[in-house]
Amino acid sequence: MTTDPDRRTYDILRLLAEYEPIGSVHLTEHLRKHGYSVTERTVRNTLADLDDAGLTVKVGGKGRRLTPAGRDELERGGVTGRVERVRERIANLTSRVTYDPATDSGDLVVGTVTVSREDRDTLEELLVALNDSMLGPVRMSIDFVGGSDSDRIQVTIPSSVTVDGVLLSHGIESHPETIGVIEYHQNPTSVPYDDPEPADHGGAIRRFIDVIHDKQATVDLVSLLIAARQTDITSAIDGETGLLVADNREFPLVHYETARDLVVNCRDRLGGVLDIRRPREPGPFPWGEPGWKFASLTYAGPSECLISFCVESGIALEWETLAGVKSCSDLSSV
Repeated sequence: MTTDPDRRTYDILRLLAEYEPIGSVHLTEHLRKHGYSVTERTVRNTLADLDDAGLTVKVGGKGRRLTPAGRDELERGGVTGRVERVRERIANLTSRVTYDPATDSGDLVVGTVTVSREDRDTLEELLVALNDSMLGPVRMSIDFVGGSDSDRIQVTIPSSVTVDGVLLSHGIESHPETIGVIEYHQNPTSVPYDDPEPADHGGAIRRFIDVIHDKQATVDLVSLLIAARQTDITSAIDGETGLLVADNREFPLVHYETARDLVVNCRDRLGGVLDIRRPREPGPFPWGEPGWKFASLTYAGPSECLISFCVESGIALEWETLAGVKSCSDLSSV
């Protein structure tokens, strides 16, 4: 573990909350057990700074404890830490993507959803419906959790983050910076702007209706939006206007043609719906048009669609949007 002051300060607050009241000697011992190379003097100086900031207070000869402001700061730090860990996980997973849509081979990022064995017929109906829609094709694997006698089954299906790994493998930097809920329709004529190609991209993304931006935009927030029942895959499958969770990223415009070919090919192989735009083109941008040196890419991936579909249908027991990396050869067509 590195000794970054911000992270160390957060860990000091966390240890105070766990062991308070506690003095600098014992606090230093706990920090060293957690991998920090730190002196007691440094800890005393940090505690003095925390006292000045109103985050800690001395308790007689027993050491220090957190103030209400310190507990609030700890909670904010916890959220920041969780967000950063998710972003690090996304970066780790995308760096391991070797999937090549041209040959339909290699490793890709996957999400999972677990359902009861008794709901397998319903699950298969959902998979077929999704596969037969413009959001298809569906590539997945179905496994029993804990062996063939298990009463739970898990579906594994490609995640939207796979496209960032594919772009990265071709030297194109991208990262989902905006998560939101989009209006979607299978019929391209329903798009409120001029677009000659939505039929080739899995249908039409009409507009963003809810957006989460910047450092908050992590894939675990996809789960929050799904759990909050913000989606409406059922209407989308029925040919009406539906609601999907999608992520948006920008990438250098100089790579537009290469990136477009890659992501369209990914969508054709793996499913979902995408929208890719040059600057100054009309389209469903989450925060307005991208800068003139960047293109915009919005993608609702197949795993996000299936997880939403299962939650809406009441059969999802649990799910994970960043379940790991899996070989494309392990996935089958519906």
